[in-house]
Amino acid sequence: MFAPSQLEVRRFFCQTYRKQRDGLPLTPMEAIASDWIAQHPEYHDELADEDAALAAVYTVEDGRTNPFLHLSMHLSLIEQHQIDQPTGVRQALDLLAARRQSLHEAHHEAMECLGEMIWTSQRSGLPPDGHAYLDCLRRKATRTPT
Repeated sequence: MFAPSQLEVRRFFCQTYRKQRDGLPLTPMEAIASDWIAQHPEYHDELADEDAALAAVYTVEDGRTNPFLHLSMHLSLIEQHQIDQPTGVRQALDLLAARRQSLHEAHHEAMECLGEMIWTSQRSGLPPDGHAYLDCLRRKATRTPT
């Protein structure tokens, strides 16, 4: 299992953004990340300053979205979809994307489920509940957007 540190994750996204801007070759993982970076121009200034990115603190009280967490969740969802883990996530994400007519919008909704699963696991001390996660995704995929 690959478990990068917070600094490694931030460096990865900052360096991917720099390579993308400079037209340099990207690794396969960087190419995937680059696509999501391109869809989030609101993060470009933060990604452009690696030193500031490494030092930044994101708290709920600040009301700022952590771009590194957000982009990491996009990558997690892509990987989950590719390997269908937990089993059924591919179908749920495909249905959600079709219903929302946008993979990007589907990811943002799925992030709510993913975040809830992680938060619950951290608070309870129990392993992440893949069934509850899939139930959340399926509920989102079958309800009309508000």
